[in-house]
Amino acid sequence: MKPSFAPLLLLACFAFQTDARAGDPGTADGDRIDLAIGGVGGVYFLAEPGELVIDLEKRDQNLRSVHTDLRAILTGPDRQVIEEVVIPDDGSNERGKPGPAGRARLKTRVERKGVYALNVTVSQDRYGDNILWGFKTNCPRYLIETSRGHRDRAHEEPIVLGNPDRPGDVCFLPPEGQFEVEITGLPKSTESLEMFDGRGALVETFAVGRDGKTSHTFPADVDRGAAAWRLHLPRQQATIHIDGVTRWGDAAEYPNLSLWTPEPSSFFPLAEYRWILTPYSRTIYGKPGEKGEVALQVHNNGSVEKTIRLSLEFPATAWPAEISSMQVSVRPRRSQEVVLRYTVPPQGETRICHLRATPDPDPDFSTYSTITVSAATAPTSRPLDIPLVLKPYAHENEQFGYLPDYPVENQVYFDMANRPWIWTGGGLATLRDGRWATIDLAAAVTTRPPQFEGRSFGSPSAKIAFDRDGDIYTLASVGREMALLHSRDDGKTFAAYLIPGRQSESRSLDIEQSSGQNPLDGPPPIVRYTRTESDPNLIWRRLHDLELFCPTKVNWQIVIGEPVLLTKKAIGLAAHSGIPSTVVSRGTKVHVVWGEATDPKEKVAGVPAYVASYDRTTGKAGTPALVAYGPPANDIHNTPSITIDRRGYLHVLAGTHGQPFPYAQSLEPNDAHSGWTEAVALGKGLSQTYIGLVCGPDDTLYSAFRLWKRGEEPFPTSHFATLALARKEAGKPWEEPRVLIVPPFSEYSVFYHRLTVDRRGRLFLSYDYWSTFWFYRTDHRGNRRALMMSPDGGKTWKMAGTEDFVAGEAKARR
Repeated sequence: MKPSFAPLLLLACFAFQTDARAGDPGTADGDRIDLAIGGVGGVYFLAEPGELVIDLEKRDQNLRSVHTDLRAILTGPDRQVIEEVVIPDDGSNERGKPGPAGRARLKTRVERKGVYALNVTVSQDRYGDNILWGFKTNCPRYLIETSRGHRDRAHEEPIVLGNPDRPGDVCFLPPEGQFEVEITGLPKSTESLEMFDGRGALVETFAVGRDGKTSHTFPADVDRGAAAWRLHLPRQQATIHIDGVTRWGDAAEYPNLSLWTPEPSSFFPLAEYRWILTPYSRTIYGKPGEKGEVALQVHNNGSVEKTIRLSLEFPATAWPAEISSMQVSVRPRRSQEVVLRYTVPPQGETRICHLRATPDPDPDFSTYSTITVSAATAPTSRPLDIPLVLKPYAHENEQFGYLPDYPVENQVYFDMANRPWIWTGGGLATLRDGRWATIDLAAAVTTRPPQFEGRSFGSPSAKIAFDRDGDIYTLASVGREMALLHSRDDGKTFAAYLIPGRQSESRSLDIEQSSGQNPLDGPPPIVRYTRTESDPNLIWRRLHDLELFCPTKVNWQIVIGEPVLLTKKAIGLAAHSGIPSTVVSRGTKVHVVWGEATDPKEKVAGVPAYVASYDRTTGKAGTPALVAYGPPANDIHNTPSITIDRRGYLHVLAGTHGQPFPYAQSLEPNDAHSGWTEAVALGKGLSQTYIGLVCGPDDTLYSAFRLWKRGEEPFPTSHFATLALARKEAGKPWEEPRVLIVPPFSEYSVFYHRLTVDRRGRLFLSYDYWSTFWFYRTDHRGNRRALMMSPDGGKTWKMAGTEDFVAGEAKARR
């Protein structure tokens, strides 16, 4: 077996011991694992048919008093989980003293060649600072990907080695252009290091200082060759940074792909063919004999055009399935769609095929995706068992056959006829005569300011609003310019109206959208946050000017009007999750909620949440009313949210970061300045962040949010983030939150959730699970956004289908 260590990896678990006794895997000297790696991540194996064996080792460093279970997951090329093992914490209470080695063996039989993956994470240690791990394998071709949990700064993945008793090598693909190698933490006895090129020739010897540090910059004119370079360490103890491998500039060829190996012979061109064929799998349900098709993407991650050959393989007897093209030429950094056409088998039967992708320039590299077709009703048609427990590499499609025919890039909003509308890349999608159609805004915006001529549109917000006349509104951006788009003809054409001023400054915009009981009489109010100051000592403290625009409709044209300054101390807008409502209106009154930054020297209970009412008739805003404090102070995460009920009462949840949301209600309808109820916590001891808030037709309030759990299943030795929903019936206190989604991994997660409600009061929850671990996120190309809906106020949930939108529109018409 070849010795090797890397960010966590595993395969099928056939043997497991927490110490190395005689007869255990790895106890003989020939089974020694020399590699000891800090950090987490995983390993990719280009495996040939036959047995694949991986021995994994973990040693706790006990630098902190945390419980560090190593979790390793082995998957096939189609990301079907083959095996999962845990090497538990060593149980040591001696802080600073490394514990004994724990071992696990994983093995599986490889039926067909492809890229297998080993995913390694550690509980309560998302950066892998408290452990060292290593592996060895009988697979001759493999690459380690060091990929820790995210940090709120530029992505870096230093290679950390911790076995000074053995020499070692770090082999990597040198980037084009000038690059630097920077090494710290070397043993005092190390006097110099050597770098060899792919042919084995010495490129450079660089001296090591007495402080155990060294660095060297390789100029752009040094020949890179086609093979991996090798950095040799006399003693395997170091923290290594390599430009283009562990840290990346804007021009990096393979950003965020921290690939390396301790053996030159194990290197294979994974970076060049990353995501060569996705999705890795598709699960499809249908009626017997029904014909269908599924799209896949062939991707070229390299720098020159390549031809990729495709072929179908059947694990048993061939069945009716065919691919639209047997080879495709793909430009660099681009993808091309291919279509697999199939016929559903007889009732109750399942058929499987594998689509293989092999690049012409490197035929030794080859992998595949798996398509599974069953003659049955998809589980998506049935209510979900709540909570929905996402599993590693098995999300909505793998578990339920979720394959929506509607776009899922963003949340869904509903016009006055209850038709769904969704922002997509450069357009708006909606249902027309039971079929989804996308409006290309580049063509549909027929009236635009000169700054918008000949340019494509972006969007500062995915919100869409509708007024009582049936007009449609949304925001658009071109470069530094922003505009309100308006359609009078059901989206056939749009006019763009410039939102003037402050183009050179950092801005965020929000518009009023339906949060349930706030139908618009005209164009939606717009709020603009313009950053004026960032605090170098407090990363989440920022100051913004908050301005309100109240556009009007004059002769069917929009007049944006002048902005009204509400405050110069707004903390800002955090809208990637929850997408809170910052403004609601009724009649002539417009109500805006915001959080403010405070003097760091002052001791305050949290970010103060203020509400002000603006009167369109007088053109004035009232004195802001303080309604609650959302802890902690000076944290932009703590964006509050506001909604209004049928009777006109205002409801506010103050934003928090890991603490209970404070809730308050106005004492008078449609008025923020006649007093508020005393703020009360949504729930006792809740660790909440990212508010989504809507109001149903019976004045029931619903809030979706991230909710942290600790010491509970399925991760009893760690903490994990869930997506939860709480509701409050009119005149009653908030009910206990209900967890809707459980993540596949412990530690940090976010769901990028957006809660909306249709004109019938049905709830729609759009979400996109995001794990802190780079290894898991990077492996998946594209987003994972899905849409679930509840027809009964959150009691039951199902994955949304087009039939739910059609039924909602029909009932609204009746």
